[in-house]
Amino acid sequence: MGAGTLELVVLATGRITKRAVDAESATGTKHFLWDDQLRGFGLQITATGAKSYIYQYRLGGRESLKKRYTIGRHGSPWTPDSARAECKRLSLLVAQGIDPSATDLERRRQAVDLAFSAYIKTFTDGYLKAHWKGWSDAERLLRREPLKVLQHKPMPTITKADIVAVLDQFAGRPAVARLAFSTLRKMFAWAEGRGEIDRSPIGAEFPAPKAVPARSRVLSDEELALAWRAAGTLGYPFGPIYQLLMITAARRDEVAELRWSELDQKTGEWTLPSDRAKNNQAHIVPLADEAVAILDEVARTLELDPDAPPLRPVSWPKTGLVFTTTGKTPVSGHSRGKQRLDAAMTALEYERAAKAEEKPAEIASWRIHDLRRTAATGFQRLGIRFEVTEAILNHVSGARGGVAGVYQRHDWKAEKQTALEAWARHLAGLINDEAVNNVLPLKRRVEA
Repeated sequence: MGAGTLELVVLATGRITKRAVDAESATGTKHFLWDDQLRGFGLQITATGAKSYIYQYRLGGRESLKKRYTIGRHGSPWTPDSARAECKRLSLLVAQGIDPSATDLERRRQAVDLAFSAYIKTFTDGYLKAHWKGWSDAERLLRREPLKVLQHKPMPTITKADIVAVLDQFAGRPAVARLAFSTLRKMFAWAEGRGEIDRSPIGAEFPAPKAVPARSRVLSDEELALAWRAAGTLGYPFGPIYQLLMITAARRDEVAELRWSELDQKTGEWTLPSDRAKNNQAHIVPLADEAVAILDEVARTLELDPDAPPLRPVSWPKTGLVFTTTGKTPVSGHSRGKQRLDAAMTALEYERAAKAEEKPAEIASWRIHDLRRTAATGFQRLGIRFEVTEAILNHVSGARGGVAGVYQRHDWKAEKQTALEAWARHLAGLINDEAVNNVLPLKRRVEA
């Protein structure tokens, strides 16, 4: 918006009418249509086809440089007629020596419509929801550190230095820094493509944060048992979420956003739909008895019937979210949930050490995703074939990628079930081992 540096363009002239505007389309480069009746009135068409009405003018005589003012994007409220009327008003200001780009009207429009704080919603609704599977995480990220720095600053006035200041907030968090960088880069590129800013402050020359080193953290058997016991103290929803993550080797959001409609109680299977899978491929997860028992307990919890027998057969709901605190949206607050789990693990370890009259063991830092890597490593220790491990993790690389993935269509369903049952038995052995300080046992399924 406002004045900007002009580029060389091929001039096209004609009466700017609705028919003329509708006839214009993307050509792969930015181009313009100039009105042949109202001097300086034009239509700008970006490389992607976004259309905006503009006013080109000079202040200070023919020797001065031309400036270009963006009236607004084509569409309500801007039509050829309303934009033409606005252009006439702007030309009167120029005749009086007033630069339209410096008027209070322009500043107010930018402050309201293009303030970074407001544009987050515009970008989320217009792009993220349609194109990014993890759009909610990206939106939450934008509303944290970037919003703290940029606040209500108009998008067209945000500079490279502003972006540097935002990224500095992520010092020591390389993975989040790269996500913030990619999200902001897409946001400004999208705004540029819509003609709402002249140029993105995150151009090709802007250095991206360094790549995140591959993680290798794997929990030990003792840590797994401790994590299971600690999860058992958290209650619904995070306790059963963490225990299902340990048993199924699924991703965090796959479990946290689980719906009852994805579960088949009769066959003991979980079908992850393609629109929730990271690789957009539907995935069947055979549920070991221990996983079924956890879901049984969740179903009993959601019934809110304190007088019901604790070990009776239970029917799972057919609809709704498995883990929710609102009844409408999946559970959130994962960072706080992990903090509670860490605190519970530490407390249990101190309790164990006090009973054994020894120094408590230090629990190295770990992330929820490390449970998935731990399970994959455990599969290999149990002698499970690599192809089966890849199938359980729903990976399309390695044995299931490339040409092999095209011609190898075996779904490994039976092998996955055998492997996950073996893994559940392994966990049960760890957790029920008295050498692991009387850790709470895995719950077995109650048969109807």
